[in-house]
Amino acid sequence: MEYRLMGRTGVKIAPLALGTDNFANPTPESESVEIIHRALDAGVNLIDTSNSYVKGESERIIGRALSENGRRDQVIIATKAHYPTGPGPNDSGNSRLHLLKACEDSLRRLQTDHIDLYQLHRPSFDIPIDETLGALTDLVRQGKVRYIGSSTAPAWKVMEALLVSELKGYARLVSEQPPYNLLDRRIENELVPMCQAQGLGLLPWAPVAMGILAGRYADEKTYPSGSRASLRGGIYAERVTTAGIAAGAKFVKLAQASGISPAQLAVLWVKDQIGITAPLIGPRTLEHLEHLLPVLDMKLDDAMRAACDDLVPPGSAIANFHNSAPWMKMRLMS
Repeated sequence: MEYRLMGRTGVKIAPLALGTDNFANPTPESESVEIIHRALDAGVNLIDTSNSYVKGESERIIGRALSENGRRDQVIIATKAHYPTGPGPNDSGNSRLHLLKACEDSLRRLQTDHIDLYQLHRPSFDIPIDETLGALTDLVRQGKVRYIGSSTAPAWKVMEALLVSELKGYARLVSEQPPYNLLDRRIENELVPMCQAQGLGLLPWAPVAMGILAGRYADEKTYPSGSRASLRGGIYAERVTTAGIAAGAKFVKLAQASGISPAQLAVLWVKDQIGITAPLIGPRTLEHLEHLLPVLDMKLDDAMRAACDDLVPPGSAIANFHNSAPWMKMRLMS
């Protein structure tokens, strides 16, 4: 397996990373721990989580697992802060007050003295970026955080942070974690070229488009058992569109003709797109993880890349995976 550098850092990560949004909701802790162990055995070395996943329970599971197996030093732990952690007015956002407390709480749950990659789960448009970067820089200088990143931010907001860091000597963002799959390719317009030019790693989430690209949905109102659309509804259900389902059906046929599964092809497509460091795979079961691990050593050929472009053209979208980002004003035409 060929490891990839994360942006312009010297950190090498596997071309797939482990997402843990399913841990404790619905995946039980015992199976979540099995997933962690198997991923590490396969060479996956970045585990991504958030303090908002099941009120911090995902972090706790990771902390207990790594403490028990003694493999903390083999893992790049990436976690995030931004979403509410309590009812108070300062229990969310990217203020200094919130980020410093959120980091201490995550360190305790993860049972570690440092976070390898600390990410802003979403941008805060009402808080000056100087305050946010100042707090993150202090955490880096204190040794509590190694690197900082962002998630689901517009290209201009990431660029603003890079400029302020350059001018004021603050810690510099090393990565961005956007939604990206064949059904929503909008990051190719500005974010990907910006990250390439500025040397940022890209760690996309939702590469299988919640299973739409695996052909799991028959129509936009019927959700398969165990899917996020059925379990969580809301923004997850909104991502299931008629156009997306139709493209997913054609995508399934492409995968079958190539001799691999649709889920594998969906992840492979993201993994081998220009500028991508490693997509986050979020297995719900150990079986799901085993199914995707072979993608670590697969390569996307030019013919398949062109066939996928014919389904959904570069830079376009037929399903809205940016619907958890209030800054995204574009709405898809039905």
